[in-house]
Amino acid sequence: NRGGRGFACNSLLCPCHLQAPVNSSCQGLTCVFKGYSTTGLAQRSLFNLQIYGVLGLFWTVNWVLALGQCVLAGAFASFYWAFHKPRDIPTFPLSSAFIRTLRYHTGSLAFGALILTLVQIARVILEYIDHKLRGSQNPVARCIICCFKCCLWCLEKFIKFLNRNAYIMIAIYGKNFCVSAKNAFMLLMRNVLRVVVLDKVTDLLLFFGKLLVVGGVGVLSFFFFSGRIKGTFENPDLNYYWLPIMTSIMGAYVIASGFFSVFGMCVDTLFLCFLEDLERNDGSQQRPYYMPKGLMKILGKKNEAPTGAKNRKK
Repeated sequence: NRGGRGFACNSLLCPCHLQAPVNSSCQGLTCVFKGYSTTGLAQRSLFNLQIYGVLGLFWTVNWVLALGQCVLAGAFASFYWAFHKPRDIPTFPLSSAFIRTLRYHTGSLAFGALILTLVQIARVILEYIDHKLRGSQNPVARCIICCFKCCLWCLEKFIKFLNRNAYIMIAIYGKNFCVSAKNAFMLLMRNVLRVVVLDKVTDLLLFFGKLLVVGGVGVLSFFFFSGRIKGTFENPDLNYYWLPIMTSIMGAYVIASGFFSVFGMCVDTLFLCFLEDLERNDGSQQRPYYMPKGLMKILGKKNEAPTGAKNRKK
């Protein structure tokens, strides 16, 4: 009501329609606007709900990644610890590892994913604080924030490395996360030189593999979309062909990263099994090596022949 004058109301949302026809005039109508962010329990707790949503998102993503790593580790470990290969290898190692992981190791994977999630949430909060303080001219505060960011980045990398090896030990022995993480860390520290060499060599090979795949796809897509490849198929006539080329390169990088991550998990699992095999066994008849014969030949190891085979040789 402005200046004592009413105005026509034709909206179905007007409360006067409960008592008057649609085309009637609403005398003394007052419009009241309610803010949805100020009333109600859910509206007052909106910020907390957003934090819970982000925490749940990070936790779910990390748990799914942990599940994939543990399933792959179980499948590769079943290959290594088969004494007579391929006779003792399970028929469906990947399916068996998936069912076994969901049945026995879900809680351990969730606990490891939670530890990593807390560190990632701390990094997000620190990035938010850094964004708010970006306009300040205090160099001491900037230096402290950078130090904290560096420390949290190193901590996240270390937890990812520890979780990865803990999931391998979980897949091998079936123990809980804390015991598996401790055993994996102590095993790696006892063979730290081998760990460093294998890690650097593996990273280099994976980098060259990704570079080869992405570079090959980029070159082929450039010649194809630019019309330099002539064949029985029809070349697309594009005015700006760099966009599909960059899309092809990005897609190739994502696919190559997924493929080589499986290869990297295979290398880490077999390497951890190899270290465990060296410490548990000595090649005797009571404790024979489980490693393949080619690897035993490289390391100069061999298993003792059974007593019956020795007598036959004599």
